[in-house]
Amino acid sequence: GQMKDPAAVETLLKVLADEDEDPMVRHEAGEALGAIGDEKALPALVKYAEHEDPVIAETCALAVALIEWTNSEEGKAQLESGELGENPYLSVDPAPPAAPTASVAELKETLNNADASLFARYRALFALRNEGSDAAVEAICSAFDDASALFRHELAYVLGQMQSPVAVDALAKVLKDGSEHCMVRHEAAEALGSIAHDDCLPLLQTHQSDAERVVSESCQVALDMADYEASGAFEYVA
Repeated sequence: GQMKDPAAVETLLKVLADEDEDPMVRHEAGEALGAIGDEKALPALVKYAEHEDPVIAETCALAVALIEWTNSEEGKAQLESGELGENPYLSVDPAPPAAPTASVAELKETLNNADASLFARYRALFALRNEGSDAAVEAICSAFDDASALFRHELAYVLGQMQSPVAVDALAKVLKDGSEHCMVRHEAAEALGSIAHDDCLPLLQTHQSDAERVVSESCQVALDMADYEASGAFEYVA
């Protein structure tokens, strides 16, 4: 998905369609198809937007919304004009940011509005990320009570990009919660590794033997990432 290479579409469609595959992998395949933006993926994405697993269904609905927005007159105009601003993280995201004219308070309201479309809420999330202030971090942390595991996992992912110590307590709470969806805890662990604050390390060390394999392995990766962040090295080598 980050590479946006259409050569991957057929393989990603097979992964998405594989009912024996882990839902987290199928989620990533659906999200990648949205990022690539090839309209030939739309029939499959529309189909799996009705999947019984909410993570897969919501991912595919978002991918459909992204492809439709990118090909709409509004989307083309906003992309061409540059009015959405620059993404300081240079990542390919599952939704474009909302226009930067909105205030942090307005974006927070949209972020926490369960009646708004998930696409609109993602746009508010990425606008808050790009704004980058402590207030924006706090606004993102305020949404962790949302009903959607997919949305909560994206909150954690974005906080990892921002690398703000302000987010440590909220992310620690997520990682400690054994009843939380494993993909949310996985993202919280990796975010804590990216932040690499001293308070993160004991928690990551504790959960590297977590009963959930994806959480355990994420904590191991996060500890490695924390070492890298602390080293000041130019390039991360796994």
